[in-house]
Amino acid sequence: MEKIATYSQMRYLLEKYQHTPVKNFGQNFLVDSHVLDKIIKHADINVNDFVLEIGAGFGGLTQALLENTPNVIAVEFDKRLAAALRELLPTAQIVNSDILDYEIPSNINKVVANLPYYLTTPIIMQLLENHAFESITVMVQKEVAQRMVAKKNAKKNTKNDKSYGALSLAIQYYANADIVAYVPTNSFIPRPTVGSAVVHLDILQTPKVTADKTALFANIKAGFSKRRKTLVNALFSAEIYNLSKEEITKIIASCQFDENIRGEDLSLEDWSNLTEVILKTVDK
Repeated sequence: MEKIATYSQMRYLLEKYQHTPVKNFGQNFLVDSHVLDKIIKHADINVNDFVLEIGAGFGGLTQALLENTPNVIAVEFDKRLAAALRELLPTAQIVNSDILDYEIPSNINKVVANLPYYLTTPIIMQLLENHAFESITVMVQKEVAQRMVAKKNAKKNTKNDKSYGALSLAIQYYANADIVAYVPTNSFIPRPTVGSAVVHLDILQTPKVTADKTALFANIKAGFSKRRKTLVNALFSAEIYNLSKEEITKIIASCQFDENIRGEDLSLEDWSNLTEVILKTVDK
């Protein structure tokens, strides 16, 4: 069968199935074989893998995945595209569903996806929090990709990149993440208004830090809810704990942090240490 992820073939399929890309669904179809090759390379798919694809579209990526393993489940929200996929790629298991409602089979070990940009964070977090995969390889908006891989600046007295935030820390908790390719707008039909990037996540078997996960992420959320606030004020305003501002200030100082430190100045390890000290204080 002819390669799906080419400009001419995608134009043909759009006409054949009389499909107009739905902007609200984030339908931008990849037509760049070089980008496709990079996705497959970094996803490292082999014949023994069981792969979940999210947002299959007309199946350009699905087709490439099937060349490496017969075990592909492709989830597509648009019922018209799902029907077209069943015709185009009959050996793939096509599921017409919202991925946030789909019960992912337990044998899936890798995820590969061109995510709808308006749902990137909810999908990523659901995948990380509820399933044990080996890796996740996703194409996302460039700005989101930079947020996913951002780390605290190691140099003292140096401001962190604005990309560094709660999402960065959540990704670090679950995985080692890298941007493996940048994707220009002309790699799609229709062209998106923003650039894209492919992020590969190697999932950790155990988290990098030991703090209670629920408390850790509650603190991180509070710390980044208003970035201009000091950490003391952010935690006090969030009212997560029955602690006075003075008590929170003492906790911050006991962690060897400046009293005017902000959430963006803490690494994942710093947040973990802080959370453990807070919980010990509250439990007294």
